[in-house]
Amino acid sequence: MSSVLITGASRGIGRAIAIELAGRGHRVIATARRPEALADLPVDQRLRLDVTDQDSVDAAIRDAGEVDVLVSNAGATVRVPLESVPLDDVERLFQLNTLGALRVAQGVLPAMRARGAGRLVFVSSIQGRMVLPLVGPYGATKWALEALAETLAIETGHFGIKVSIVQPGVVSSGSGEPAKVSLPDGDPYTPLLGALAVLRGEAVTLEAVAVTVADTIEQAEPALRVPAGAPAKQVLEARKSAPEDKPFLMREIDW
Repeated sequence: MSSVLITGASRGIGRAIAIELAGRGHRVIATARRPEALADLPVDQRLRLDVTDQDSVDAAIRDAGEVDVLVSNAGATVRVPLESVPLDDVERLFQLNTLGALRVAQGVLPAMRARGAGRLVFVSSIQGRMVLPLVGPYGATKWALEALAETLAIETGHFGIKVSIVQPGVVSSGSGEPAKVSLPDGDPYTPLLGALAVLRGEAVTLEAVAVTVADTIEQAEPALRVPAGAPAKQVLEARKSAPEDKPFLMREIDW
């Protein structure tokens, strides 16, 4: 069984992944900014790890010991139109969702490369390949994350390291930090909230996403991109086949 370090394991998708992998017999190292939130998880180690803090990342990787698999899951989102989103919020999302993922990957890669084996699994989103109104900053961080992950697949594959990007759609019990909504009364973009609920489509469970991640880890030759659940696969296939003359989903919005 593998030794698996999971970021953002205190709730949502990360917690479900930790439970699923522990149940399969893997050595799970669960991490979070608040390690006390990990107390009830049936895992081997519970460590503090803030992906935006280099010292925290270095300490966690040192204390974790050998890591065969990194599941990079920590992340957050906001719901706000691009016209009015505070740029500090956008910067925070990139620090957490994108640069934080790269920071932890940089921490585990030297040992994986030296051993000639390792797995990097990045929890992305269908929004890593498409965009939704009011969630543009989050989508931008996931597009950037997928670019970094695909580059890592090319750069590190020669060293025996396999990279996968898991792409959930809507998750029924929520994932990670609750979305911050920044739409004051009378905001002209408010009608898009109703459209967003329709466009996001059918939900899958946290457990289903966790099973997808665990199955990906256990495959000998995992795919680079792995949709999590039938709804995500359908949306991504529709996006791939859609014409490029107009933004995807623009025809679906009636407001």
